[in-house]
Amino acid sequence: MPTVRTLQQKAGDEEITMLTAYDAPTAAIVDSAGIDLILVGDSMGNAVLGHDSTLPVTVKEMRSRTAAVARATDDAMVVADMPFLSYGVDEGEAIENCGRMLKEAEANAVKLESGPHTVSLTERLVELGIPVMAHLGLTPQRFNQLGGYFRQGTDEESAGEMLELATAHEDAGAFALVLEHVPSNVAAQITEAVDIPTIGIGAGPDTDGQVLVLNDVFGMSDRSPYFSEQFGDVKGEMEQAVSGFRDAVESGEFPAKEHSYSEDEIDEIY
Repeated sequence: MPTVRTLQQKAGDEEITMLTAYDAPTAAIVDSAGIDLILVGDSMGNAVLGHDSTLPVTVKEMRSRTAAVARATDDAMVVADMPFLSYGVDEGEAIENCGRMLKEAEANAVKLESGPHTVSLTERLVELGIPVMAHLGLTPQRFNQLGGYFRQGTDEESAGEMLELATAHEDAGAFALVLEHVPSNVAAQITEAVDIPTIGIGAGPDTDGQVLVLNDVFGMSDRSPYFSEQFGDVKGEMEQAVSGFRDAVESGEFPAKEHSYSEDEIDEIY
């Protein structure tokens, strides 16, 4: 299993891979493929829970899903994404929420959508032995404030602020940094400036690794961001399997004799 130390040693020498997973069966597939990190993302709100955003995801849902993923994972590092308002309000409550992801759900680390308000929290969590992955750029929990899912760091001022936050979280002890939907040249400069691994999503090829939402990789999403890639047609395979089941039942082909068992000693039930 990759640890914080081995992951940091890999940065700059080998590409780091991270995918989301939200349940045990898909986590087992991702793990067996040799992916370095599995992110139990609050993207589950959109991807599997039927919400229009990540905001409704609860700590309880995140803990349950993280535990399911951890139970099915042998080699990948499991990172729990802390949902909206699970941190940033009260430090004690935030520490407890993060700590329970490790203690009860068996995550190896937590991820925080980061800003000036998470620097001191990151430092305190690390002091307590809770590894923290920071996240800058597009932070979906702030889509109401941002006005949508727009590219971030597109001018010198905002790019400079992002760099300052990146180094501040590195100094606070974050072991890695996700950069989402930022210009590739900005991501490259931040990657050069910090010693911790950067993992990009829509941030170009010069980060230390890449992450995507599994639904996009599987071809399960109705609409995917331009920076993602569909590497399979799982949705098509599922539709074919479900249609096949329906047709077999309706035609009487299923269940066949080999799918049933008859107890010869039972003649009649009164």
